[in-house]
Amino acid sequence: MTTIYLVRHGETDWNAERRMQGQTDIPLNAKGVRQAEACGSALNPKDYDIVISSQLLRAKKTAEIINSFLELPFVVMKDFAERSFGDAEGLTYDERNQLYPDRNYPNQEVLEDFSERIMTGLEQVHQNYLGKRILLVAHGAVIFRILSIITEGKLDLEDMKIENTSISTITRNKQEWIIQDYNRIDHLEKVQA
Repeated sequence: MTTIYLVRHGETDWNAERRMQGQTDIPLNAKGVRQAEACGSALNPKDYDIVISSQLLRAKKTAEIINSFLELPFVVMKDFAERSFGDAEGLTYDERNQLYPDRNYPNQEVLEDFSERIMTGLEQVHQNYLGKRILLVAHGAVIFRILSIITEGKLDLEDMKIENTSISTITRNKQEWIIQDYNRIDHLEKVQA
């Protein structure tokens, strides 16, 4: 059985300002660094075999900080980059909702293409690390989309926000992905705002 622990990157200034990031490469802020440290210090290296990360700075830095505690092999995969939100990137959520109430942002990555990209990446991870325990650091929309696809609408995720450095666990047995838990943040209790 392959197990993937999906970790969202730590906080950035744009997260704090409620701005859409997408593929705009924004670094972690001080709180994001503390979140990544808290996440890494809460994990047992014996529970994981490899760390994989999106190439975007906020995810890669989160993964590097976490891996400073785990000291595991480290791989970067572009398949898990955040969805491009096109012309909406950099806008606050209020600005986005005013300009694009239907969320049809000009020049954004087509949802079907985004879904195919991340699910192809997930399948590749499963094939390359069959039976392993993978810590995968990615982005909110990536994790949300993976969970949505796996549940096929059986789990109501509509209003759920994937928290910074939350952990969601999925397993693959035979041909099916199964959600074990999602959006766990108990490891962040000591991180101050």
